[in-house]
Amino acid sequence: MNAVELRARVDDLMSSAHDDLAKLIAIRSVAGSGDHTAAECERAAEWVAETLRGAGFPHVRLVPVPDAAPAVYAERADAGPSAPTVLLYAHYDVHPALDEEVWKTPPFELTEMDGRWYGRGAADGKGNLLMHLTAVRALGERLPVNLKVIVEGSAERGSGSLAHSLGEYADLLAADVFVIGDAGNLAVGVPAITVSLRGQVALSVTVQTLSAPREAGPYAGPAPDALAALLHMLASFRDPAGNTNVMGLDNMSAWAGAIYAPARFREDAAVLDGVALLGHGAVADSLWARPAITVLDIDFPVRGEHAMIQPWARARLDLRVPPHVDEVKAAQALVGHLHTIVPWGAHVRVERESAVPPFLARAGGPAYAALAEAMREVYGEEPAQLGRGGTNPLCVGLAEAFPEAEILLIGVEEPLTRRHEPDESVDPAEIADMALVEALFLRRCGRVSPMAGEDPGGGGPGR
Repeated sequence: MNAVELRARVDDLMSSAHDDLAKLIAIRSVAGSGDHTAAECERAAEWVAETLRGAGFPHVRLVPVPDAAPAVYAERADAGPSAPTVLLYAHYDVHPALDEEVWKTPPFELTEMDGRWYGRGAADGKGNLLMHLTAVRALGERLPVNLKVIVEGSAERGSGSLAHSLGEYADLLAADVFVIGDAGNLAVGVPAITVSLRGQVALSVTVQTLSAPREAGPYAGPAPDALAALLHMLASFRDPAGNTNVMGLDNMSAWAGAIYAPARFREDAAVLDGVALLGHGAVADSLWARPAITVLDIDFPVRGEHAMIQPWARARLDLRVPPHVDEVKAAQALVGHLHTIVPWGAHVRVERESAVPPFLARAGGPAYAALAEAMREVYGEEPAQLGRGGTNPLCVGLAEAFPEAEILLIGVEEPLTRRHEPDESVDPAEIADMALVEALFLRRCGRVSPMAGEDPGGGGPGR
């Protein structure tokens, strides 16, 4: 089957992709806890399992994950022991819809509008699952590789994810190539492969200056205001140009991959007219190659009409670190910065919440080359190399467990998707194009062993 015939197959399958995505979006498989959420996630897992059976996978089962919704595992060994094994990853759980009143369309009902499909999970990650399913269906009854699929039900949770159970399921998930369907392109119609994920350090800092609140009238002036002290500390995280400024962290690295045009970024990030972008250098430098700190929220005890001096104030901080920065050392640098910068002898308490390492993919292997070739064939241009702001602990775990395997991050997401925000959507052309890319990629993997870079007759190490 040539590329033209595969394209026709994919196009014919898009009505099924629409219907399947509508059914899956209607299941409120929201990451979280509670009996209702758990029941909906179980429903989604059963739907995914049954759909994979219908797509030709003879071996499908639910995989229990402690304190989380089950994952769905499927496998087909069509190509024989000498062929490579490819594992496709996606997740069926979704981020909460938050305030449903601000959505243009019902979040759990697939709605077509202005050429896009709207709904929570339309792209992240139910749309990515439909990309996998459409590619497999287009290839037909016999696949050119031995194929595994794992569809997680706890990717959007901070704990209890599949990454924490990787040791238990390492043999089940073993593969030569991992295709992680949890990313996307630079823009609609602009192909990309994600090669790095920023790590994350989350912590809270509490500043205390008084043992109890005091009224401003009798005490304002000499009495130290804890909120003012905290704001002074938070202001130290940026220099006048907006560069991240944390003592001990390098903030001058440059991104060697795709160019992210400032005008496009301003539009994607919804930056108001006249408001400057932050930092020196290119947008991609600040976004993917340098540390970045965000103040998530600020809390203090006394609110209302009375003018009071705050005795304590607390802020939650999010520090993103690129792959060349160790997340543990980054956390230590941030804690040291906070203790150094605190004014007036105020008391400081720092509580570390989490530290997730960054990830850097190998971009020079034969599987990467096969994927890039497939993208060139479909999109007519070289794929861009992207970074991503958030990490995926599963990628880090897979890289440690299978150091010889290649990990490729792709998907149907792009800036207009608005993942995790109201009005999430997907361009159906991205599902079709990326499904075709994946089908062509799998076919090429069947001809050349991604691990050894040899013809199948050379005995590629399929698992």
